Amino acid sequence: MPATLLATLLAALLPLLGATVLTAPTAAARESNRDSARDSAREKAVPTATLTEVTNFGTNPSNLRMYLYVPESVTPNPAVVVAVHWCTGSGPDMYNGTEYDTLADQYGFIVLYPSVTRSSKCFDVSSPQALRRGGGSDPVGIKSMIDWVTRTYDADTGRVFATGISSGAMMTNVLLGDYPDVFAAGAAFSGVPFGCFATTDGSEWNSACSGGTVTRTPKEWGDLVRNAYPGYSGPRPRMQIWHGTEDDVLRYPNFGEQIKQWTNVQGVSQTPAATDTPQSGWTRTRYGGTGDQAPVEAISLQGVGHNLYAHGMASRVLTFFGLDKPGPAPQPGACKVSAAVNAWNTGLTASVTLTNTGTTTVDGWKLGFTLPAGQTITGGWGATYTPSSGSVTAANVSYNGTIAPGASVSIGYQAGHGGNSAAPAGFTLNGTACATG
Repeated sequence: MPATLLATLLAALLPLLGATVLTAPTAAARESNRDSARDSAREKAVPTATLTEVTNFGTNPSNLRMYLYVPESVTPNPAVVVAVHWCTGSGPDMYNGTEYDTLADQYGFIVLYPSVTRSSKCFDVSSPQALRRGGGSDPVGIKSMIDWVTRTYDADTGRVFATGISSGAMMTNVLLGDYPDVFAAGAAFSGVPFGCFATTDGSEWNSACSGGTVTRTPKEWGDLVRNAYPGYSGPRPRMQIWHGTEDDVLRYPNFGEQIKQWTNVQGVSQTPAATDTPQSGWTRTRYGGTGDQAPVEAISLQGVGHNLYAHGMASRVLTFFGLDKPGPAPQPGACKVSAAVNAWNTGLTASVTLTNTGTTTVDGWKLGFTLPAGQTITGGWGATYTPSSGSVTAANVSYNGTIAPGASVSIGYQAGHGGNSAAPAGFTLNGTACATG
């Protein structure tokens, strides 16, 4: 080939080769570009360590305002806490009146403060639109705020939580009912059950509910929650409930009705698995588990009125959420349990296999379950079992306390029965619901 022709071909090919290299960066370069773009998005979002209003965050049918607190030490894939204010309050009031921002500085999560603009400054927890998934009103606007945060900060969608005071506590119940696939847990201070405040005449207030005269069976309360998202069969958020015995705004019977509702939703016994007094005048009951992340936890404050929230309570909320320690809290779906029963006339033997389906090692475990009525454990292996009937906790023994990702442990027990020899219907690992099968 003549030298002049070769030179001409090379001159034509070199720009094409260069263009090919420029349009096909290495995987490392692509990852670096994504990281840079994410960092740039964060920088353009909101200033850190200060409360900032965000506008144009998405669908917002009831004209809510959105305030955000992002700590300087925000972690990669941060958790999100939605902190919902009381009637006559606002997002900035919730920010100033609670310590979630300082706790965010310590643990690296993001705090979202929705804020009502209607004249009452109360959240809509009563309209038909608010009490169904995607129906409209305040829950839809709050969901848009969460979506904005998770997009902008690459937040962990498995660690989104809600907490609120009074009207905000009622909204916490509503959010967990409407969006069980969004929230991992909630904490309600002086609230009422999901659907208790329902009205059809446009009124924001339900006197029967506030007066504590609305009572239902656990199943009826649970059905109200389940009907908010028909067909949903996934895990349900855990719930922490706080109430003062002398509440004269949202009367104390609402405390017990919330317990009935959320134990039914979780599928756990209404008989407490544990009862203690964490502080003078407080009675704490846990349902479906005995640990800090039980499916339902309820704290009754003797002699305390409606305005029960006080400094220090937010730290207890974070413990329930699992945000007071490094790393993500265990979420529903991080464990699987299978159980088989071999029964005879008045007795049975149950074999239980617990599998860690998460990505981190379980170091120390307590498996919670409720025995069917009439069953009493008479002996067991692989764990210590307390108590012998009702809501039982099986705790690891010295040789099987660690379960690596993908690994399993097998335990079992003997029990007497009065005719019902079925296996437990549900299980929790360290207070978090497990898949079964």
